[in-house]
Amino acid sequence: MSREDKEAQEDELLALASIYSEDEFKRLETAPGGEICVCLDLPPNFSVAIKGDCASNEYMGSFESIVSFLPPIILDFELPPGYPSTDPPAFKLSCKWLSPSQLALLCQRLDDLWVEYAGEVVLFAWMQFLKEGTLEYLKINSPYEIQLCEFGPKCIKNNLGISDSCSATGPAEAVIWDTRAIQDVESVTTLIDCILDFNEAQQKKCFDSKSYMCDICFSEKVGSECTHFKKCEHIYCNACLKDYYTVQIQDGQVQALNCPEPKCSSVATPAQVKLLVGEELFSRYDRLLLQSSLDLMADVVYCPRPNCRTPVMLEPGGEMGICSSCKYAFCTLCKLAYHAVAYCNITSEKLLLVRDEYLEADAAGKKLLERRYGKNVIVKAVEMRSFEWLEKNSKRCPSCRANVEKIDGCNRMFCTRCNKNFCWLCLAVLSNGDPYDHFNSSSSGCFNLLFEPQKA
Repeated sequence: MSREDKEAQEDELLALASIYSEDEFKRLETAPGGEICVCLDLPPNFSVAIKGDCASNEYMGSFESIVSFLPPIILDFELPPGYPSTDPPAFKLSCKWLSPSQLALLCQRLDDLWVEYAGEVVLFAWMQFLKEGTLEYLKINSPYEIQLCEFGPKCIKNNLGISDSCSATGPAEAVIWDTRAIQDVESVTTLIDCILDFNEAQQKKCFDSKSYMCDICFSEKVGSECTHFKKCEHIYCNACLKDYYTVQIQDGQVQALNCPEPKCSSVATPAQVKLLVGEELFSRYDRLLLQSSLDLMADVVYCPRPNCRTPVMLEPGGEMGICSSCKYAFCTLCKLAYHAVAYCNITSEKLLLVRDEYLEADAAGKKLLERRYGKNVIVKAVEMRSFEWLEKNSKRCPSCRANVEKIDGCNRMFCTRCNKNFCWLCLAVLSNGDPYDHFNSSSSGCFNLLFEPQKA
């Protein structure tokens, strides 16, 4: 190797290392060479798609997504002793979302650039072309359908050295197979995961590096100190959200961990909550969230034993629950020990609640209560309501004990059942000949009280 070539190689590698980050350029320690990762600048709302039956029928579904970033094009290179004066860099070009045919076209373009530079260093020009010219050179526009080779031994060359299993979408219909072009894909599923994961990671990286204003504390914070609600695009600093969510979790309001923006329906993900409040408080949040979810499930009840409370799945239409933890068999209706075909036991206090529930229920609800407690109990409960009304709104005739209601008029009452007169105030039986003497006699306790006294 000449001294001029050695100095040119060293200067070029040092320049690349100073211009690009370690994510973009890695220099080999054992030889003059390295790895260049080129992440393309995609236009806004760039859509990528993978159609079903694209590779040996391995993927039968379809995939389409708008992305801001795609996995990089990777250029592995090694500089020979005669570079840059006489020999070009030895290289391989790999990518997950470009087909071997497309990559082969890029390899040819890199070869052409080497010829154009005629003995000068060319790595920087290669990087610039791959980053800024790939989409235009391969005529890639949105929506872009990813072309894939068949996986496995079916991806072979024909006698002319042309790929039969991949289609080119660039300047040529088919290109000579280039061993330097590698589509680094194991399966369609792993490719989809890779595209989505890389896009999310790069978006997070960009978010972390920018500054945002928190509308709670009105302080400007970098994105790495903030939380982004993707559904609504609102952004708040982690310190404010931690205090906000801590109070709610401690109060048991785990269903209300939403975006603090008024009337916003975006909800924090469990991963965001865990990152904000820490392991201990997140454990309480996770437990309460599970419990609230179980409470909404009609086929789940809790073991009635206070020291157990294990969730129990119910059989459809069944009225017996068996706790998987303490093995307690209980009636799912009354939560007492299972009593087979016998009606549920009911206390006097609960009888009043059952009566109100029965009177407000529809036909199906009434049948369920009758099956649970028995028709006789339900009739008793309804009659109890009538009895309470009579006790409150009527008095018993002192002669025949019939219930008499006073709607209006004076305090001299007449029972239509036994034809007796009586006083509404003191329930004394009055003379049929002169029933008003009771109210006119000064010796009577109801003197001058024939009518109710006027209220002040």
